[in-house]
Amino acid sequence: MQYRKIENPGDEISALGYGAMRLPTKNGMIDKEKAKEQIYYAIDHGVNIIDTAFPYHGGASESFLGEILKDGYREKVKLCTKMPSWSVRKYEDMEKYLEIQLEKLQTDCIDYYLIHNLSIVSFKKLKELGVFKFLEDAKAKGKINNIGFSFHSDLDSFKQIVDSYKWDVCLIQYNYMDEKNQAGTEGLEYAHSKGLSIFIMEPLKGGLLAGKVPDKTLEIWEASNTGRSPADWALHWVLNHPEVTTVFSGMGEINQVQENLKVADEALPNSLTDDELKLYERVKEVYKDLMKVDCTGCGYCMPCPRGVDIPRCFNLYNQKYMFNKSPSFDYLGILGGVFSGQEAYAGLCNECKRCVKACPQDLEIPELLNDVSRELEGRGFKYKVKIAGAVVMPVLDAFISLSNRISRLSRT
Repeated sequence: MQYRKIENPGDEISALGYGAMRLPTKNGMIDKEKAKEQIYYAIDHGVNIIDTAFPYHGGASESFLGEILKDGYREKVKLCTKMPSWSVRKYEDMEKYLEIQLEKLQTDCIDYYLIHNLSIVSFKKLKELGVFKFLEDAKAKGKINNIGFSFHSDLDSFKQIVDSYKWDVCLIQYNYMDEKNQAGTEGLEYAHSKGLSIFIMEPLKGGLLAGKVPDKTLEIWEASNTGRSPADWALHWVLNHPEVTTVFSGMGEINQVQENLKVADEALPNSLTDDELKLYERVKEVYKDLMKVDCTGCGYCMPCPRGVDIPRCFNLYNQKYMFNKSPSFDYLGILGGVFSGQEAYAGLCNECKRCVKACPQDLEIPELLNDVSRELEGRGFKYKVKIAGAVVMPVLDAFISLSNRISRLSRT
């Protein structure tokens, strides 16, 4: 494992950090055994920092980490979590949430405590409520060690926030597709020049840059003859920047952990060649041509009051263009409610715009959902769902019944 040193307080942080926003799930809940196995494996192989937050996995992420970081594992890692800034109405709220988080994490001290999703508007409100006094008091009492913020807004706001306080660390979204989005490269370099340590989220842009990728991008990567996977290329790009301290990767499978560990050992600062850097520019153009919605699937827009599964709507919409494949079956079955009985399709949106306020990417979600509805639903969508249910469900029920029967016979 490669480690990058933070001058103040002198911590040596693994280049790969474990992001606990996208832990493996089962039936909508954290798959505790699988997640525990993966996190232990990562720690045993050198990862020494984990990132979580109050709302991750419906509030269960911090509690889960508190449960498993025992038997010596808490001493092996630095914990990074975040104040839920949107829920703070008064000074006492900050104290309340920190105490809750310490209890959930089963720790006396949080190593890196960040203000979650800070913007100029929320920053001004928190300053008026005395956020710096609260953070400094908590630090003096030994409840937190380092003070920082996470960020999803514009570059000018980022610079203003960086200049407003002597922060220890910031957490920004950064990948080769977001070089000029949000804080971007200019913000990365600016924060570094001011002495901040920089943690990175969304290095794979919510998985869009890894796993199954468009054929055109795969052809570009494979032409290099390096043997790197798309995920490897994406992580290499981020870790190539000497300003970066660590990259938080949300890993849902053990093979992803293993691959990312390998990259974190090899991807040294300034190690990419000029020819390799040119490949990224070609791949970026492919993505720009194919992607319809710049959504990372973070889920901050959820739950929707109307029941729309916003991230999945956008994911299926992007898939149509990225892979030239109709997602009609998945859209009808999953979002139309054929399989689950729970409707979650884009056409349910009534444009309340709660999601717009919550979106870190500043997407005009209702307008985009309207595009999804028009292209993937068309006219008479409810009738299509009804017909699909009448045709598909009896077949599916028969298949399940047959599978269960075979399973019982195999046990006798």
